[in-house]
Amino acid sequence: MTKQNMAEPAHFVDDYLPALLAQATQLISGEFHRVVKSKGVTVSEWRVLATLAGGEPLSIGTLAQITVTKQPTLTRVLDRMEARGEVRRIPHGEDRRVTLVGITPAGSRLVAGLIKLAREHEHRVLEPFGLQRAADLKATLKRMIELHKDLAEAEEDEE
Repeated sequence: MTKQNMAEPAHFVDDYLPALLAQATQLISGEFHRVVKSKGVTVSEWRVLATLAGGEPLSIGTLAQITVTKQPTLTRVLDRMEARGEVRRIPHGEDRRVTLVGITPAGSRLVAGLIKLAREHEHRVLEPFGLQRAADLKATLKRMIELHKDLAEAEEDEE
């Protein structure tokens, strides 16, 4: 390790994982969000469509968690998207308190081009690190999410 690597960072946040993740998220997502907005889609709509694309319907609570959107905000976003025919609300078969949300064929068509652009953007972001390091980074982040999602859910249950 060089002296420079061993030196204390100028600011605490320069080497603090949550701050680094937040900065990376802001910068990298911001690049792609400009593309999304140029296609006439809001960031919240993109997150909903990308989450639902190619998968089973999800509960509004799960969708809010994955899209990192507060539930009241998500409800308004879903109202707009449902009015345009991009998503549909589906009653849960067993629990009347739960509403599921699924993507429609129109929503799938809308998001398909954006997903292609997102994959190209991701490739440009990760390419300098090589395939293995990129795969390792993704695996590490997925594991961190898995571990901390369980902790967050346990804390919510205690409240």
